[in-house]
Amino acid sequence: MRTLTPADLHDIAAGSAVLGTGGGGDPYIGELAALRSLDEFGPPRLIGVDEIVDTDRVVIPFMVGSPVPLIEKFPLGKELTNAYHALSRFLSDPVTAVMPVEIGGVNSMVPLSLSSRLGKPVVDADCMGRAFPEGQLITLTLDGIGMSPVSLADERGNSVILETCDNFWLERFSRSLAIDFGAIAAGVGAPLTGRQVRESTVHGSLSYAERIGRAIREARAAKQDGVAAILSETRGFEIFRGKITDVQRRIERGWTLGEAILEGSEGYAGSRLVVRFQNENLVAIRDDAIVASVPDLITILDADLGDAITTEHLRYGYRVVVVGIRCDAKWRTPAGIALAGPRHFGYEVDYVPIEQRLGGSATPPG
Repeated sequence: MRTLTPADLHDIAAGSAVLGTGGGGDPYIGELAALRSLDEFGPPRLIGVDEIVDTDRVVIPFMVGSPVPLIEKFPLGKELTNAYHALSRFLSDPVTAVMPVEIGGVNSMVPLSLSSRLGKPVVDADCMGRAFPEGQLITLTLDGIGMSPVSLADERGNSVILETCDNFWLERFSRSLAIDFGAIAAGVGAPLTGRQVRESTVHGSLSYAERIGRAIREARAAKQDGVAAILSETRGFEIFRGKITDVQRRIERGWTLGEAILEGSEGYAGSRLVVRFQNENLVAIRDDAIVASVPDLITILDADLGDAITTEHLRYGYRVVVVGIRCDAKWRTPAGIALAGPRHFGYEVDYVPIEQRLGGSATPPG
């Protein structure tokens, strides 16, 4: 067990934004929420998967909806604790710990904020190893484990308990409710056993995000290349360098959908890259050919600072580097590709691992 400092929270937020592939919410907002809870209730504690036992009960707090209204709404205080207590009243066993559903700028920080408020530790694991735009796209689904019951709450004091037959129906109903709640809502669900956490999640993902964030911070302090530090820590791939020349973005069915168009610079001069997103970046298309796709990670970074840019903050004129990172091995199985590959999102192409598309031979992070 390790007590997290404000510097640790900053690193986790920055690294989570890189792994969040453009989604998961603004990391600055997530960091603010975690720091506010730390100041009011004390620091969160992080435990490894090997520190929990079979009978432990672990729940997953999260935000559901579009990240754009999160900038104006801040449902990380009473809404989050209300959702937790509503679910707790529905459970027969006491909750031992909390855990993130995904690694994203806000959703990585939500359990850290709740950890401080409740005095319960956060498990160093998650259910994606990245961020995905739909609630059923989790490693639990691959193993037939349901997220429900789930509690959703809003700032008005409303709360709803959902029990569904599978995670696909949970995504459908929670998305509809999030729209009624103002396009985003706080939720708590997936009362998992310790054994399920060990067998069906991505281990060490918060620590991984922290290492990436620390690499960015240390590179900046040494006036070194933040993008290079990220590529070194993740053993990732540079996909493109250039300037954003257009961004098309809309909110639809509780998602932020659209695309960013980039004109190449340096070694990519004369080329054009299109990154299409649904909260998260889904495919990168260079000169009409796909060069990276889900479930591998596609992240747009500030070319000078190395900071990840979420889809709601993409703007004309930004000079950026687009990088690709291998997804967790669970997503490269036939079941993982069927669940979260490009065809799921309407792209009629087969998934090809990013190292094969780009001709790289780097080994995935340990």
